[in-house]
Amino acid sequence: MIVLFCGDVVGERATERLAESLPALRRRHRVDLVVVNAENSAPNGLGMGAAQVDRLLTAGADVITGGNHSWDSEESVGLLDLPQVIRPANLAPGVPGRGVLHADAAGETVTVLNLADHCAMKSVKATAGKFLPAWDGWQQADKRGAVIVDYHGDHVLEKQIFAHAVDGEAAAVFGSHTHEATGPLYLLPGGTAFVTEVGMTGPGDGVQGFAPANLVSGLRSTGNPFSGAMPSVSVGPLVLGAVVLEVRDGRAVRMERVSWPDDQAVRGPRTTHGRAGAAA
Repeated sequence: MIVLFCGDVVGERATERLAESLPALRRRHRVDLVVVNAENSAPNGLGMGAAQVDRLLTAGADVITGGNHSWDSEESVGLLDLPQVIRPANLAPGVPGRGVLHADAAGETVTVLNLADHCAMKSVKATAGKFLPAWDGWQQADKRGAVIVDYHGDHVLEKQIFAHAVDGEAAAVFGSHTHEATGPLYLLPGGTAFVTEVGMTGPGDGVQGFAPANLVSGLRSTGNPFSGAMPSVSVGPLVLGAVVLEVRDGRAVRMERVSWPDDQAVRGPRTTHGRAGAAA
C-alpha cells in the first residue's frame, strides 16, 4: 500500500496547485491513499474553506486532517461534519468533529488518526478546558489495520518521543503544524516511519506561507509581531511539503519526499531505507 501525505496546505493558490497535481502524483507513485492536512486551506490561510476542501476531495484526496486552525471560522467548523474530514482526536467529548477515520486502501484497512500537542492547541477557544494529552488520544483511539498518525505540534522532543513510543504499532507518524520541513526521514526499528515535520504545501517565502510585512511591523513597533493587522497569504513561489510511504503488513518499508518540478526549496534527504536512523 502506498500513502501520500501532504503537509499543511496554505491558502487558495496552494490548494489549487495541489488539486491540479494530485491525479499525476497518484499515477506516478501508484498511490492508494492520499491524506492532506488542509487546516490552512481557506483563502486567508486560517481554517478550512468549503470550496478548497471540495476541490481537494474531488481531485483525489481521501482524508483531510486538521489542527488548531480547524475551528477558525464557522465555515471551517461546519466542514468537520464531512465524513472525510477529521481534527485532533485528543479532546474531551463535546468538541465538534472527530479525530479518527477508517478507510480501505489497496484492500487493506487503514486508520488515520489526528493528534495535536498542547502548545499547538493552547490558543484555541473552542477546545479550552477540553484538551487531552496526545498519548491519551492514542490510547483511546479505535485503531484498525495500518495506522497513520498526523501529529500536529510544535515540540520536536514530544513528537520524537511519541514516535518511538508507538514504534511497531503505527505505520507512520507524520509531523505537521510548524510548516518548516525537517530533513531526516526515519524508519524506526519496529517498522514505524517518522518525520518530525513534513512541511507546508504553500508559498515558500515569507513566514509559514504568510507575507512578513505586518508581522515585522508589529515586532519593530511594539515588540509583539501579532499586535498589528493579520498577515495575508504570501504570493511567493509555491512548494510541496509531502512524503510518499510504502506500507507492507502494517509496517513502513520505504519513504521518500516528493516535490513539484519547479520546487526550489531545500528539502533535505529525499529517501530513506533500512531500519534505524535517518536517510542517507
